[in-house]
Amino acid sequence: PIDLNSLLYKNELILSEFSKLLKKEDIYLEKSNDRKKRILNLLKKGKLSAGDIVEHFSISGPAISRHLSVLKEADLIFDTRNGKFIYYELNTSVLEDILLWISELKGEKEDEN
Repeated sequence: PIDLNSLLYKNELILSEFSKLLKKEDIYLEKSNDRKKRILNLLKKGKLSAGDIVEHFSISGPAISRHLSVLKEADLIFDTRNGKFIYYELNTSVLEDILLWISELKGEKEDEN
């Protein structure tokens, strides 16, 4: 079984690496984009509705919606509809793939020495 706390801790450590390495259809998670990082950190605790996410920010719902769309396009989160609400969650399979990829990169670098 996957130790969720360990996985979340590792994900936290590599968020800055994501911002440097992740590119999908010209969408970047830049270090300076704290709102997207804050959304990812909120979603570490579990799924949240868009309204729940908006409550943590002092910007408009449509602005948060745009951030959610960018994160979704980058496959870092996914959404599910339940009645009239949309809930967002971390896409842990993508995060696990990135962790594995980073681990492999580190291994290749060590093998070259």
